[in-house]
Amino acid sequence: MTEDIRLNSSNWDNFYKVEITNFKANPEDTGECWFDDSDAELKMIEFLIAKINNYELPFTTTAEKPITIVDLGTGNGHLLFQLREDIEEEIEVPEIQFNFHGIDYSEDSVAFAQSIKDNKYEDNNQFQFDQVNLLEKDSKFILEHEYDVLLDKGTLDAIALNQEGMAEFDNEIGMNVYAKQVEQMMHTNSIFLITSCNFTEEELIKIVVGNTKGSLEVWDKINYPSFRFGGVQGSTICSIAFIKK
Repeated sequence: MTEDIRLNSSNWDNFYKVEITNFKANPEDTGECWFDDSDAELKMIEFLIAKINNYELPFTTTAEKPITIVDLGTGNGHLLFQLREDIEEEIEVPEIQFNFHGIDYSEDSVAFAQSIKDNKYEDNNQFQFDQVNLLEKDSKFILEHEYDVLLDKGTLDAIALNQEGMAEFDNEIGMNVYAKQVEQMMHTNSIFLITSCNFTEEELIKIVVGNTKGSLEVWDKINYPSFRFGGVQGSTICSIAFIKK
């Protein structure tokens, strides 16, 4: 693991070391759920399940080929674990199978998610967790993997905290490099569902569409409660689904 991610990886590793210790003491303590106060995770899952049940996914699904889902910056893996549980309860297309892949640049994050998987989903081989630096130039992992659905719940927000240019990417900042890296892991009609509390819808679209030169387009959005302040209407969070054309 390198520091090229432009975030302090030791801080995240220390955070997840504490989470691992807490989990060992109490297996019911599976750590924090980001954006829990806005129900963002629930809304992302409901969005995906509705698309599957209504046969609205833009890519072909068959019983022989599982839908591949990756969580970018998976943390404790909570989004994937909850998605799998809700799919089992709510999916109306039983012949469709799923593979869940969580990646994170923090080694301890991956170890934590794997520990939860081993403890709570021991016999389930649908899950895989790997340490990956999403801002590594010419990443072998990125070049060798494609997914049907890519999820981001706060990872771009975290990357955007550092505005320092990256020499290996001609001094582009991480938040602009990120969308290009994600696009490489998408096939035609893949979906990139991203949730942010730091950017407006307009800003998020500019970052994703602008930095992929239009290869990604807005496909759909998730609606959240909005407020009006100073004559401007907005929300504290936004989720946008992009499609690769």
